[in-house]
Amino acid sequence: MSDQHPLAPTFDSGAADFERLAPSLWNPMGNALVAAADVRIGDHVLDAGCGGGAITIPAAQTTGPDAVVDGVDISADLLAVAGAKAETLSLGNVALHQADVLQWQPETKYDAVLCGYAVFFLPDMDAGARHLASLLRSGGTLALSTWADGSLTEFTSVLYRHCVAENGQIEVPTADARENMLRINTPEKATAWLEGLGLEQVKAVLTPVPVQLNPELAWSLVLGSALRLLLPQDPDAVERVRDGFLAELGPEYTLNADTLMVTAQKP
Repeated sequence: MSDQHPLAPTFDSGAADFERLAPSLWNPMGNALVAAADVRIGDHVLDAGCGGGAITIPAAQTTGPDAVVDGVDISADLLAVAGAKAETLSLGNVALHQADVLQWQPETKYDAVLCGYAVFFLPDMDAGARHLASLLRSGGTLALSTWADGSLTEFTSVLYRHCVAENGQIEVPTADARENMLRINTPEKATAWLEGLGLEQVKAVLTPVPVQLNPELAWSLVLGSALRLLLPQDPDAVERVRDGFLAELGPEYTLNADTLMVTAQKP
């Protein structure tokens, strides 16, 4: 079923580029989300949309060898990256699954469900978040990271403009995800959203995240994310977009990757 997910080919083909951002963005923010969720030794944890394991790995290191950390993702290629990390670090408590997290049903409830920069990809974000919360035991923690107001805006606007110059008007395939992001991109909106879903003790913390990008990393961010769906089909046109886009960003670009860390408890 997972290989039929419409975004799976995008994340498979972009896996290597996605992972190039891990040291400067995904890994530090993964560590921060595990800390925000107050994951503890022995906790049973789900990393929903685990990607290359930036949250799975620190969660597994924190919970210890007798716990289980499930990582669920639609991308086989990103799961392979996460699996290689777990093997390198001899983390026998990591279990990785290629599946749509909306269909995921564990045998036992989780102490913590973590979801890094992925909740907005759920087609019905409210129903998706309710499903994630349903996987928690009473008193368990749901922890999400999502892009804050202004995050990635300049970067994506510059890319979009260069793509439109080649393609004309573009129908953005991830428009629904963008609408979801805008619904929860401030502490106030994110808090009200989760409280409206019946969760308690909601806390949303704005975390400034400036990320230095050279041209190679900037282009990897495009190719390793859903932004690659904006690119033209013609390889020559892609090269022109790339050259114009990177020239406008310049040799050293500071990406605004400001993030909300949102935690809540299931009653």
